[in-house]
Amino acid sequence: MLDRSSTRLGQEPAAAVRDTVRFARQAEELGYHRFWVSEHHSVPGVAGSAPTVLTAAIAAETSRIRVGTGGVMLPNHQPLVVAEQFGTLEALHPGRIDMGLGRSVGFTGGVRGALGHGKEDAERFGERVRELLGYFTGEQRVHPGVHGFPAEGLRVPAFVLATGAGADLAAELGLALVIAPVGGTEAAAEHIGRYRRNFRPSALWPCPYVVVSTAVAVADTTERARELLLPEAWAMVESRTRGVFPPLRPPADLPEPGAREARLLGDTLRGQIHGTPAEVGPALARLVARTGADELLITMSTYDRAEMLDSYARLADLALGQPGRTAGSVSRKADTCA
Repeated sequence: MLDRSSTRLGQEPAAAVRDTVRFARQAEELGYHRFWVSEHHSVPGVAGSAPTVLTAAIAAETSRIRVGTGGVMLPNHQPLVVAEQFGTLEALHPGRIDMGLGRSVGFTGGVRGALGHGKEDAERFGERVRELLGYFTGEQRVHPGVHGFPAEGLRVPAFVLATGAGADLAAELGLALVIAPVGGTEAAAEHIGRYRRNFRPSALWPCPYVVVSTAVAVADTTERARELLLPEAWAMVESRTRGVFPPLRPPADLPEPGAREARLLGDTLRGQIHGTPAEVGPALARLVARTGADELLITMSTYDRAEMLDSYARLADLALGQPGRTAGSVSRKADTCA
């Protein structure tokens, strides 16, 4: 599961970050396999801005669940620093750290200026990923004689958050792929198929590994499950119409959408999965069948944190499937090819 540390109406960002750490402990208790955090800068409704710092806090408060980033936006950072950060995390929490990497840059020119990086850095994403990986293997040649201690010699699974050309990069470098079927499952399946066909085994991933990301809400009724998706979906609509992703509001407080907003809201909800357990189970099975996903990454957030936890608990029950299983056993082992 992925938590962006979304703020709720009237909540301070600091409280949202603390909520994320508490939520990670609850996710571990429910049996989830991974808990990831994200990187957003200067977004009023999202407090998750320092994913490696938050990963450290979560790993220290949990004992089993894998913790990582979904992702560190590599254009915003020097590869050496990212390697050092993940190397430190892995040294402190061996075998529990995931390195999810994205290519997004700041949403506005002001943010990009404050970060000191621009769109041209996104064009060099592949170069930066190669340099970053080289600090772990000791084989980076961009800066001769420079070492990324304590990362050198450590093994941290790397994931590329991408579509299109990003899937090609993940295949070329032998990394896991994380993809959201934003354009529909057919488009995602095409990218995934190309990734699997062109995959080159690596020391990190001997086999292709695909994580499909989507929002899932589970409740007693279909209508209530859809309501759980509305606060975040509406915030996304506002980000596209007003340029600001606001704090989440209760579904009852959301305004009646206009024609354009209704269309955008429909586009946002399309592809997301909601319903009763009896509805969601088959829907997830169809998604996995269409995409060949090895693992699902759930990103749902809503205004009421208790209802969000209840939805994730119901989803965990669906994933477990039978007594004695753990949520981690649902994902395919990384060292065995289908």
